[in-house]
Amino acid sequence: MGKINITELELNGVKIIEPQVFKDNRGFSCETFSVKDLKSMGINYNFVLDYHAYNKHKGTLRGIHFQNNPHPQTKLVRVLHGEILDFVVDLRKDSPTFKQWISHEISAKNMKQILIPNGFGHAFVTLQDETSVLYKFDDYYDGNLVRTIRWNDPELNIDWGGTNFIMSEGDRNAVGIKDSDVNFNMEENK
Repeated sequence: MGKINITELELNGVKIIEPQVFKDNRGFSCETFSVKDLKSMGINYNFVLDYHAYNKHKGTLRGIHFQNNPHPQTKLVRVLHGEILDFVVDLRKDSPTFKQWISHEISAKNMKQILIPNGFGHAFVTLQDETSVLYKFDDYYDGNLVRTIRWNDPELNIDWGGTNFIMSEGDRNAVGIKDSDVNFNMEENK
């Protein structure tokens, strides 16, 4: 029924996925997820878990999160309500883009989704109050492997568009990348 458009981003493997949207006087409809369509575009992940993050206030920062090997997670992220500035950081130690980051606006209005393969850290800042974000994961949560890198790590030098954010204590006090036990490499995490 639907057709998707895929845009490759600057970090290898990270993609923007846009559905075909059908609009009329009632509103719109679209397919937001189709295994068949994704496979036809070379995206072959078995997503097993959905996770919904509600953010009450504009200026909420979540991240930089990832799950280490042996159960890393690929994420497909979309915004159900509101808008975010989404950040992806290459954490594969042998990658030519190790520690580089990109950002992209994702919103309920633009209907874009971002595919973040395992081996990358993920974060976002809400740009509107009442923002809801939906993740699809290709592996289950493992609390023993979940990690966070400090949002303002000088080695990453991320431009968040501000400094006064609402965030958890865990995000605020996370370790820097040099003190992290991140264990990604290009061969294992592709």
